[in-house]
Amino acid sequence: MSDAPRLLVLWCPDWPVVAAGAAAGTPPASPAAVFSGNRVVACSASARRSGVGRGMRRRDAQSRCPELVVHQHEPDRDARLFEPVAAAVEGQAVGVEVVRPGLVAVPVDGAAGYFGGEAALAELLIDEVAARAGVECQVGVADGLFGATLAARRAALVPRGRTADFLAPLSIAELNQPGEERGELVDLLKRLGLRTLGAFAALAERDVAGRFPKDAVTAHRLARGLSERPPLRRALPPDLSVTESFDEPLKRVDEAAFVAKTLGERFFAGLANHGLACTRLAIVAVTEAGEERVRVWRCAEPLTARSTADRVRWQCEGWLTTRDRPTAGIVRLRLDPEEVVGGQALQLQLGSVGRDADAAERAGRALVRIQGLLGPDAVVTPLLDGGRGPAERVRLIPWGEPRRPLAADRPWPGRLPAPSPTVVPPRPVPAEVLDAVGDVVRCTGRGELGYPPSTVAVGGGPPRRVLGSAGPWIVHPALPARGEPPLARIQVVLEGDTAEDGDIALLLRAAVGEDPQWTVEGCYD
Repeated sequence: MSDAPRLLVLWCPDWPVVAAGAAAGTPPASPAAVFSGNRVVACSASARRSGVGRGMRRRDAQSRCPELVVHQHEPDRDARLFEPVAAAVEGQAVGVEVVRPGLVAVPVDGAAGYFGGEAALAELLIDEVAARAGVECQVGVADGLFGATLAARRAALVPRGRTADFLAPLSIAELNQPGEERGELVDLLKRLGLRTLGAFAALAERDVAGRFPKDAVTAHRLARGLSERPPLRRALPPDLSVTESFDEPLKRVDEAAFVAKTLGERFFAGLANHGLACTRLAIVAVTEAGEERVRVWRCAEPLTARSTADRVRWQCEGWLTTRDRPTAGIVRLRLDPEEVVGGQALQLQLGSVGRDADAAERAGRALVRIQGLLGPDAVVTPLLDGGRGPAERVRLIPWGEPRRPLAADRPWPGRLPAPSPTVVPPRPVPAEVLDAVGDVVRCTGRGELGYPPSTVAVGGGPPRRVLGSAGPWIVHPALPARGEPPLARIQVVLEGDTAEDGDIALLLRAAVGEDPQWTVEGCYD
């Protein structure tokens, strides 16, 4: 029996693209995509028909669809323009909760009983959103937010108590919903042969808890048609709400953004002091004219201070900029935790009791102070960029400068195949690579080894038997006229000293020629 509430989810397909097109005034039917970090985060149906997909690079997307309209990812814009959709749903049903821009959830039982059933309610909401907001949407009903969301993507009304049966044949990739970042877990489950939600749900919960990462327990509950977490069975403190009043009414978006950050930090700190985290947040605004606006945001993962501030800012911006805006400025804001979970559900950083994800911002300010004392090149961060060898692919970027790859998408002939070495020595370590008769292994100018390697001695140590090898990969010099010889790289697996030590995998390199000087360029764990 499912412990998940019966929910109706209304989904606006490709909402980031719809919102971007509405803001830019582009034709709705034109192929378009929204990019973040030069990769596609959302695209329209017409763009998908041309071969554009999520995660694709901008150059690849435009080569597949030359007429593609390009938009930049702006979460504030998506949230602001979604407010009319939420208001249209709220006009017909109570308890509307915004999951994220493009997705709202409604408790279905009361509204369905009033309007004559779930199918009648779904049809009414689709028509209402189209009439009041001018947006196409799909509706799904199921037990629990996860099941209802997948039902909405298929425009399905799942019978009560049958959500687990509905989920069972669906792909395990459905666990990786936007904002939940379960890509690594999904890849792991696929490698184990668990390719459907039903196959994952069939595992015993204690086996999942003992053998998989922590988030797998939540994912396992979702695959079984249950709620994300068991209900919190403890009395809640009465002082979890946070209220802020303003002498001067808030009328501008920039004022609301400043207030949202402070309010989010206070709200998060109050919950953290009680060992709690919020998964449903009610934002209440009272205007100078006495009007009250309320919006509830439902979140799959517990809110941090930053994500709380984002939702407050988005909601205030939606209220202050839509056609149905209040007649006066906001004089009071209140945050109410509608649903909380134990604080262990929120993965905090080391030493972050009472802190939040904004620790990164504070760390950034500290690094800037260090640069002021020691110079701009004293603090650097690594960036994986283009190149052929493991060391040359790493660029060190001074803190504060743009972290943009310069040449990662070039062909790079002779580049090593994945995976890359996990350890790169700061200086090349000499190695002696011999064939079966004891001669030094040479690489010809045609990119072929004279004889396969038989033993390798590293740094003057004892020779080890080669269990396997791959390569060579030849890199030709950028300026051949200078007389520099090509460079050859090979991968070798060496026999360990004992069975417990395991084998040793190395990346070796040497110049092509008659007297090669082999060195160790990298080690594989």
